Formats: sequence, structure tokens, C-alpha cells
Amino acid sequence: MNEGGCTGRVCLRCVRHHLDAVHGAVRDGRRIEFVLPAFPTKSPNPAKVLGPLPDLAEELALRFLNELCERISEVYAPGAAILICSDGRVFNDLLGVPDEDVTAYAHALDAMITRIGADRLDQFSLDDVYSGAGHEDMRTMLSAGHAPTLQELREEVRGGGAPLAMYRGITRFMLEDLSGPAWTGTRSALQRKCRDLAYRVIQRSRAWGNLVDQLFPTAVRLSIHPQPCSTDKIGILLADTPDTWLTPWHSVAVETGGRFTLMKRAEAEEAGARLVHAHGRPSHYVLEQAGTPHGPWNRACA
Repeated sequence: MNEGGCTGRVCLRCVRHHLDAVHGAVRDGRRIEFVLPAFPTKSPNPAKVLGPLPDLAEELALRFLNELCERISEVYAPGAAILICSDGRVFNDLLGVPDEDVTAYAHALDAMITRIGADRLDQFSLDDVYSGAGHEDMRTMLSAGHAPTLQELREEVRGGGAPLAMYRGITRFMLEDLSGPAWTGTRSALQRKCRDLAYRVIQRSRAWGNLVDQLFPTAVRLSIHPQPCSTDKIGILLADTPDTWLTPWHSVAVETGGRFTLMKRAEAEEAGARLVHAHGRPSHYVLEQAGTPHGPWNRACA
């Protein structure tokens, strides 16, 4: 996070939370395991994304994550692997996304991982925890066993700092996701709805995080969200974008000057970007006159 309190290129206050997990893996000569709650489902707002299935935005992020593991293997032979703990089933009902879309997204992501040869990556979801249960029952059991109360979350947010930043970020995304053609009420009513839903999204996400920690206690925890100094998670930026909260499932990939960045679909089209199809579906945009951004994504795709 901006002004998160870190010092130096490698902050020792942050590193100390993860040393035991890394030391344990190295001592046993096994690969370092990372868990990353991410890749839930596409935003339901057509002004942000190309549709309900993963596209080049996800593919580039997956390639980057796989390359990260390969780079670790260059300095530590057993290497590393990342388990993507998809949280789409955790809160898709709050976003108005059907469970069928979550299933289709996860299956397409599996196929994409196989197609690009990302053998350091794998997926894990609520379906694996409560196999055979109904989707609504899965969410009920998760919340009953692992979620903090809404009152506890409200007290955290009132305290300011990172919880408040998280709440504001989630509220903003909820407002964007739900402000599509399906919403027919007033803007103020939608804002009130999103402020309430943001707490419930955070509650479910916290429950999923707590469960993941229990199931994978020796793994190093990654997060797609910016993190303050000295937390038990390492924030990781999946794409080259000026907005550190923007993710592949809330945006589209845009090629500019031979490199890629993330933009909301409406913004890409307003800028005059050209839509490109691949594998029989809309894939990404090309913006001919744009500049050349720099970032980890482009290294993964060069």
C-alpha cells in the first residue's frame, strides 16, 4: 500500500512473517508452496470486461505467475508452485453472478492453464472443500465455521488504516460491477446497497482466507490486494496497470506499443482500441497510438 510503512528494497519487517514457511521448505528440500486467493469470476458489468469467460487478461496473469515460480527455481532447485484458491463461489451470489458462470470460468481457466503449459499452477475452490454439497450450502457452511461477524468488521473499518482502505476499495468495485444495465434504481440507492454488500464480501473473503490458512498452514500467503507493512500476506501485482486495485477479471488486456496493460473495456473503446479475437472468442484490444507502459506483466510476455 502507498505509505504502507515499508523501508528498503526488501523490508525485513514484512519478510519475517514468511521466513518460517520458506525455511521449512528449504530444510526439507521441497518446493515452496504459495497460495493465492484470486481469479474468482468475471465482473458482471459489460462496461468493464468482454464477457463471463477468462480471456487474454487472465492468460497474461497466469503466465506471469508461472514465470515467477520458474525464476525461483533458478536460485532454489526444487522451485515453487502457486495454488490459486478461487473465491468465485464464495461470494458470487452477492455480485449477482450465477453459479453456472463461476463453474464455466473455473473450467475455462483450467483449460487455459493446460494450454499455456503453466505446470507450476493449480486451482482449488469451495467445490473441493464441500464436495457434493449445493452451492448455497457451501457458502452457508463456510460462513458458519470461519467468518467474523459483521459488527467486528465494522469496528475494524471504523478504526481506519488498512481495513478502511480495503472497505473503500471493495465498495468502489461493487459500485462499478452493479452499475450496469440491470440496475434500474437511483445512484444513491446503489451506493447504499454497495456499502452494505462490501461488508458481506469482506466477511466471506475473510472466511475463505481463514479456511485456506487452516488447510495450507505451511504455504506462503499471497494477496491480490495492496498490503500494509508487516502483514501475513505478500501483495502481488498481477498486471501492469496504474490502478493497483484493478485485476484481470475487472478489466481487459490492451496492447500498446507491443506491451500490455489493463483497462476497463469502456475506457479502451473510448480510446479507440481495436478488438482482437482468439480461440473463437473476444480476447483483447490493441491501441495503436498509445505509449509504452512497463511492468512485470510485459516481462512475462516478451
